[in-house]
Amino acid sequence: MLIRLRPSVVIGIAVALIALPLTAHGQFSIDQVMSAPFPSAPIAAGNRVAWVQNDEGVRNIWIAEAPAFQGRQLTTFNEDDGQELSNLQFTPDGSSIVFVRGGAPNGSGEIPNPLSEPQPAERAIWMLALSGGDPVKLATGSSPVVSPDGLGLAFPSRGQVSWVAFDSAGSPTRLFDIRGSAGSLRWSPDGSRLAFVSSRGDHSFIGVYDVASGGLRYHDPSVDRDRNPVWSPTGDRIAFLRSPNVRQRLPFVHRRSGEPWSVRVVEIESGRAWEAWRAQEGAGSVFRGVEAASQLYWSSGDHLVFPWERDGWTHLYSVPTAGGDATLLTPGEFEVEHVTMTPDKREMVFTSNQDDIDRRHIWRVQVSGGRPQAVTSGQGIEWAPAVTEGGAVALIASDARTPAHAEILTGSERRYLAPGTIPDDFPSEQLVDPQQVIFRAADGMAIHGQLFVPRDRQRGERHPAVMFFHGGSRRQMFLGFHNRGYYHNAYALNQYFASRGYVVLSVNYRSGIGYGMEFREAINYGAHGASEFNDVLGGGLYLQSREDVDPNRIGLWGGSYGGFLTALGLARASDLFAAGVDLHGVHDWNEVIRNFVPAYQAEKRAEVARLAFESSPMAYVDTWRSPVLLIHGDDDRNVPFSETVDLAEALRARGVYFEQLIFPDEVHGFLLHSNWLAAYEATADFFDRKLKGR
Repeated sequence: MLIRLRPSVVIGIAVALIALPLTAHGQFSIDQVMSAPFPSAPIAAGNRVAWVQNDEGVRNIWIAEAPAFQGRQLTTFNEDDGQELSNLQFTPDGSSIVFVRGGAPNGSGEIPNPLSEPQPAERAIWMLALSGGDPVKLATGSSPVVSPDGLGLAFPSRGQVSWVAFDSAGSPTRLFDIRGSAGSLRWSPDGSRLAFVSSRGDHSFIGVYDVASGGLRYHDPSVDRDRNPVWSPTGDRIAFLRSPNVRQRLPFVHRRSGEPWSVRVVEIESGRAWEAWRAQEGAGSVFRGVEAASQLYWSSGDHLVFPWERDGWTHLYSVPTAGGDATLLTPGEFEVEHVTMTPDKREMVFTSNQDDIDRRHIWRVQVSGGRPQAVTSGQGIEWAPAVTEGGAVALIASDARTPAHAEILTGSERRYLAPGTIPDDFPSEQLVDPQQVIFRAADGMAIHGQLFVPRDRQRGERHPAVMFFHGGSRRQMFLGFHNRGYYHNAYALNQYFASRGYVVLSVNYRSGIGYGMEFREAINYGAHGASEFNDVLGGGLYLQSREDVDPNRIGLWGGSYGGFLTALGLARASDLFAAGVDLHGVHDWNEVIRNFVPAYQAEKRAEVARLAFESSPMAYVDTWRSPVLLIHGDDDRNVPFSETVDLAEALRARGVYFEQLIFPDEVHGFLLHSNWLAAYEATADFFDRKLKGR
């Protein structure tokens, strides 16, 4: 029996957290709309599929097997403790599953510990037999790769590579030592060799370790960055990606072209290397990846498949390993995202927004070419395909009113993998279908959004409104529950606002994904001019123009990059936006750039630093008048906690009203479900008081 424990969290906050009950037709609580388990990371091997299910913070591994594919819970964790499950993989004989429990360390080497337990948490590799029993801890670490003979696994360990045999759990040994830091481990098909990437600061090499001889060799070394090694099916060659190093490259600045990247192939025995393909100059010269286990696939027909955006859209291409022109496999004005290869290595299965730009569906295409075929379609959203040996496709699906859930597609039949796991009181029937809207930014750019309107609105009635901004900024919100847990939660809160009489506009602002390279690499976005502010203004003016919106009661909310746009809107347009909720937002780009590029020294790049600061909310704090709720966890690894500390100091000095909700030891994307509830209940209460006057 699964026991859900919600830890009590004592938090200092200037507002009362109010859990609103179901009080009227169309209304429901935040707890209810966030009660469905969130599935993720499906994998397939043989005729089995497995995935992770996060049930109100209680994370467990589920499995389903052919022919019935009836899902069952494999692990028995029973607490909302914030310990992530990842890196799932089956052993070669299919009898066990290997996984990692625990989050990634911060810059000080600390594993996330959002419960503030006296004993530090750990990140460890575990194995569990499908037949039952307790998990067995194999080693402290992550990113394991099981050997093809099924005797053990290799994993990176403090920059080196270690090995642990399954029959000697808890006793790993060092496999080899290298200069630099090892990662991206890949076994050859017969398990005789292990390929890896040796990262060395401004360059990286592809290395191959020979198990029998203990020898190690770096193949085709250069001054560039080599990555994503992939073995040929016969194990005699390796292909990899090569990108020129860019020493002065800074994040959050548009980049539409650069020195072209390439695909290279190496013969292991002879060491002979050649360039199989090189990107052209201009669009697509800068590599853009997809959501996949690998950015490079070796097909059964001796072709290599990779993503490229030559025409301004991220697509799949194929090229012979001997070299030649690249063949476009997925033509059209849409973006390819989640990608996998079928077990027979003849087809690519992927998600895209083809013919449905604000949703995702699953497609398949032959590596040899031909017209892509739709696997799913309709008003739903589908993602993360995993294909079994028998051709069944495991996937995650949702729609406007149905939260994410795991499904299996066998032939033309789709069914739930774990029916009955969505709670009976989940308020599907009380949710609204968001509308696609396209409005004009202040500078005229067309911007997509999703509009949520109250179900029971009356003609002539004016409602308070809120605008939502996703994070990233490389994200896109959909016309339904999202494929990422963070934004699955955000969509739920937007539905809650609509049920409480708010008009909600979720904005897919420039520098996000889904609309092509020029939209993503928007001129002067982020730290190079904050051109997205035009989208904030345009959204606010669009809401003001609606007859069902009170133009004096418009609020902003968002997290991370969305927190940046929330703060920027409040700082630069307090006359338009009456209040805001800023979750772990960016307030000074110079500080956040340093978080991603430690070598960045603002004092030595005066013009860059000046523009970065002028693109930040802190540059306009003197004109900030609207009240704001600041929410942040102080173990944030993405946006330094100091961003909220410094903003609070600046607002306090200027007499601007703010409230705060701080989570000790919590990370950027909150690990505890209880913290998500606390944050969202505080957000709803703040807007009710500031926009509704309650």
